[in-house]
Amino acid sequence: MVKHVSLTPATQMLKTNKVSFTEHPYEYLEHGGALHSASELGWDPFHVVKTLIMQDQDAKPLVVLMHGNRKVSTKNLARQIGAKSVEPCAPDVANRHSGFLVGGTSPFGTRRDMPVFIESSILELPKILINGGRRGYLVGIHPKVCVDLLSATPVQCALAE
Repeated sequence: MVKHVSLTPATQMLKTNKVSFTEHPYEYLEHGGALHSASELGWDPFHVVKTLIMQDQDAKPLVVLMHGNRKVSTKNLARQIGAKSVEPCAPDVANRHSGFLVGGTSPFGTRRDMPVFIESSILELPKILINGGRRGYLVGIHPKVCVDLLSATPVQCALAE
């Protein structure tokens, strides 16, 4: 059984901002991703949001929040944010930017401030699960929290998985 894990930089940020959230620990699986956590927790992967650390052509980091069962069209994303190109960061670079380990990356409480982009259809969901800052630990929140706390910019760059 997975034990209760509540205090992370992400949950600290949520608590400081008086955001109510539910905790959803699960058995972490290396490279299992959002599809594994959704399956473990009995959630639709469309409602489980993955946090991706990417970079533009100048190696400036950015955060993309995407449905668990969708991929990011980096070409569409780059066009919408005015970048020449966007690509995922290497895991060690992503860890350095976010302060979290890949697989436990939360958009809340990151080490550095980075622009956040959220797939617009996520904002239409009543509740999402998103990483709480540790591997094997998701938090349930209203998606509008991502806009309110992170100034996330809605984009349309989802591709079917």
